[in-house]
Amino acid sequence: MKQTAVMRSTLGRLPAYLQYLRSLDREENANISATVIAKALGLGEVQVRKDLSAVSGAGRPKLGYHTNDLIKRLEEVLGQYSLAKAVIVGAGRLGNALLGYNGFADYGLEISAAFDSDPSKLNDTNAGKAVYPLSMLEEYCKREDIKIAVITVPAVAAQDICDRLVACGIDAILNFAPCTLSVPDNVILQNENLALSLAHLKHQMDNKQ
Repeated sequence: MKQTAVMRSTLGRLPAYLQYLRSLDREENANISATVIAKALGLGEVQVRKDLSAVSGAGRPKLGYHTNDLIKRLEEVLGQYSLAKAVIVGAGRLGNALLGYNGFADYGLEISAAFDSDPSKLNDTNAGKAVYPLSMLEEYCKREDIKIAVITVPAVAAQDICDRLVACGIDAILNFAPCTLSVPDNVILQNENLALSLAHLKHQMDNKQ
């Protein structure tokens, strides 16, 4: 089946579906319904049906989904047959936390290394991944065929880093720097504003009261 775009909220739930399906006895559960999955994970049945329909089409009447086929499709959508390497530029607290996070593998990603201009940060981390000098960024990205990068540097340095990443062939950038970056049309850019996310949570909390 051709890969299709999946909504961010749906994508966030797919690893839970996959983990649950892998835990089942395949002989006893050759087929599985959205109703059973929803009950096992404490989710709404309508939501589960919509999520599975988005990635694997509708289940068969009275039979649901063939468990092995659904597992394979979820693995395909999550990219687990083709692990993509990514790098982080900026090895401060946030950068190091992301470097040590193992959950990216659930989405077919591996953060392979980080880069920083501060000599005191150049070392192997607790996660066993190296922090290299910023001067090695282009050579490493080209050698390892890196296509995804995460920016966690101060705002004043972010555009320069972004330009360097684009120049060495990066196709997608996740930006945590508190600024607006300019990229060519062929480069995917996603900005993560932690302050805005927290403000949104507070707004939701205030409206609940």
